[in-house]
Amino acid sequence: MKNARTRILTLVLTLLGVQLSWLVAPAYACGCGAMVPDPAREIAVSDEQSVLRWDGRQEQIVMRLTVNGDARHAAWIMPVPHRAAVRLGDPALFDQLATATAPVHRTRYHFWPYNGDWPFDDHDSAADAPAPGADSAVGVVDRQRLGPFDVARLTATDPAALEDWLHTHGFSLPARLKTALRPYVDRHWEYVAVRLAPDTGTGTGTGGSTGPLHGALDPLHLTFASDRPVYPMRLSRLASLPQSLGLYVLAAHRMQTRSAIGGLQPTVLFAGRVHPHGGALGKLAARTPYLTALTQRFPEPSRISGDHELVRAAADTPVQQVDYEDRLLTVGGIPAWLLTVGGILLAAGTAFTVVVVRRSRRPVTPPPPVQPPPPVTPSAPLG
Repeated sequence: MKNARTRILTLVLTLLGVQLSWLVAPAYACGCGAMVPDPAREIAVSDEQSVLRWDGRQEQIVMRLTVNGDARHAAWIMPVPHRAAVRLGDPALFDQLATATAPVHRTRYHFWPYNGDWPFDDHDSAADAPAPGADSAVGVVDRQRLGPFDVARLTATDPAALEDWLHTHGFSLPARLKTALRPYVDRHWEYVAVRLAPDTGTGTGTGGSTGPLHGALDPLHLTFASDRPVYPMRLSRLASLPQSLGLYVLAAHRMQTRSAIGGLQPTVLFAGRVHPHGGALGKLAARTPYLTALTQRFPEPSRISGDHELVRAAADTPVQQVDYEDRLLTVGGIPAWLLTVGGILLAAGTAFTVVVVRRSRRPVTPPPPVQPPPPVTPSAPLG
């Protein structure tokens, strides 16, 4: 008995230790690239929303991250295929997109009662049932302050040199970043490195420069030349937690991802032409009126195999989510099924009664009279 108690206590302490290690281990990731907080701090990207606008020659990405954790500083990096111009985005853009892609609400009537309808309306049974060692290896195109962000636009021919430059200039990023950056360096991409400037605030809706990062950060707007639409995702394989991506694509036609790149199959939440009259969405959708809203989950970020390439879908088939409100069909406040069943039973009862009454009133034909047999005539005696 004592040995059994000891084993149980050891198991409980082991599980508790594992849970505590999860709590104190830094969590970093975003679909745009890689994010890390201060040492011994924790941060996680709970939601990422990005808008990708492509007109055939130029690509624009407006990116907004929602973070949770206890870190006060963080940095991340976004690879881009060509030199990018960076500015702050308009937060109202995402509110307009949410309105444009909101599900349509419709009422759907059902004939037979569901759980919750009379006579099955027992509510107690269940609960009721959303992105240097050697200075010559790194080129600094520009460095600027944008609201709460310190943004550096960089070129690099050596991932190790880029990693050293970032560390030297306050952009602390994960150690494995050097290996993850190699495909971008080989293809001569450039980089937008971002860190939250501690003396200008956190850029969140809650807290100031001394508070932890929590909530939606100010969006960043990137513009660069591109002959094909691409959304960088490769660095998200460094994430230690499952990731989710919400991507709005504005183009001349409906768009889709070329592959799932190691995640679940992307889901189309909305597809259709938008006709905004103004505001941030109106400016961005000019000449690219077809909006495709995609969502995707990455349960195992280490399986992410590359960047998302967007291609034209086979047809501009519209997609609109519909939220149905199911209601029991009634007539004058009475369930239609009850009226129907009651009517059938009443009709059957009436028919049965009519048959019985008619049979009871039908005259009975008396049976024919019984004729007595003729008398037997005695036969003559035989000779």
